[in-house]
Amino acid sequence: MTYTEVQNALDRAVTEHGVPGIVAEIRHGDQSWFGTAGVADLTTGAPRVPGEHLHTGSSGKAFTAATLLTLEAEGRLTLDDTVEHHLPGLLTNGYDGTRITIRHLLSNSSGLFATGLAPEASHRYATRSGYARHHLDQWTREDLLKLAISQPPVFEPGTAFTYSNGGFYLAGAIIEKVTGNSYADEVTRTVIDPLALTHTHVRRPDESGYPHPHPRAYSALFLKDGTDPAAVTPENWQSLMEDPATPPLDVTELNTSLGWSAGDVVSTTTDMIRLISALASGSLLPEQQHHHMWTTISTEGGHWMPYARYGLGVFEFDRDITNGLILRGAGGSLWGSHTCTIATPDGDHAICLHTNTEWKTWDIVFDIVKAEFGKGM
Repeated sequence: MTYTEVQNALDRAVTEHGVPGIVAEIRHGDQSWFGTAGVADLTTGAPRVPGEHLHTGSSGKAFTAATLLTLEAEGRLTLDDTVEHHLPGLLTNGYDGTRITIRHLLSNSSGLFATGLAPEASHRYATRSGYARHHLDQWTREDLLKLAISQPPVFEPGTAFTYSNGGFYLAGAIIEKVTGNSYADEVTRTVIDPLALTHTHVRRPDESGYPHPHPRAYSALFLKDGTDPAAVTPENWQSLMEDPATPPLDVTELNTSLGWSAGDVVSTTTDMIRLISALASGSLLPEQQHHHMWTTISTEGGHWMPYARYGLGVFEFDRDITNGLILRGAGGSLWGSHTCTIATPDGDHAICLHTNTEWKTWDIVFDIVKAEFGKGM
């Protein structure tokens, strides 16, 4: 089996889209392949290598969803429990905790606003000068729960889709309330340990580095000088960004506690393939919970990835662009890192890709997936 087309797609990510370095690991049956393009370090020119520790961004939402689904299987909660039931009095500012369920939180259909655009957070990192002052700031659980409801609802629960980290902050708080344990401990108990993800961990609140080996992380995700972060919307944010030709900033040393239960997991491509293969195939969760995870909703109008439907912390590509092939996955992006892992429903064929910069374009993902799975994406 050859991977020339995948390698060509990796090369294009560097030459055409300006990615500093990219890797892809593939597992198909008992065969595996690892390919790279670009570099791990722009200063030294060091290559990217297997086994690198990577920030998985919003792929952490899959860990959160799997943890809550395990708690449901254990009889400790149900997906139709309301936020008010577990966190009484927490939701204000127009949110009705008696109408928002755990299922709504995990499917991004709760009506919570797009938390990533909250000025209280974005102003700290929106410009290079702001990033320099705030990149080691530590966010507490209380900070994040306040942030989640700092703007009013954008729709009635269950009626639409908006990608909201805030819903997953609430999900993390419910995990802690129900179990009496930390979010990190429960993710380890229910997901990391059962799957033997030996190079995966939820980051500590004060953590800002990575185990060896790891690539340097580079970001160009900054607003133009003088831009008011409060003016940024899902519709206009791209037009307010810096010139793409501006040299990237090294953001390897970064406190990512802003992610918490919405995505603050460090892993490797090998471990992520093991995770997503298990979630896609149903080998981690009982049948009922597996069905819940992959019951998807439309993301149309939600300013998210095109040609995909959202489950619980995971996505499934629209079958009309894959010639009927079912492809399931999880992904995430933040300053200096973008990860996407995709598998077939039997878990037998999977790919994980990572760039040491944030999301540039969906063309990179679709180009690589098309090269590997050979479908009309």
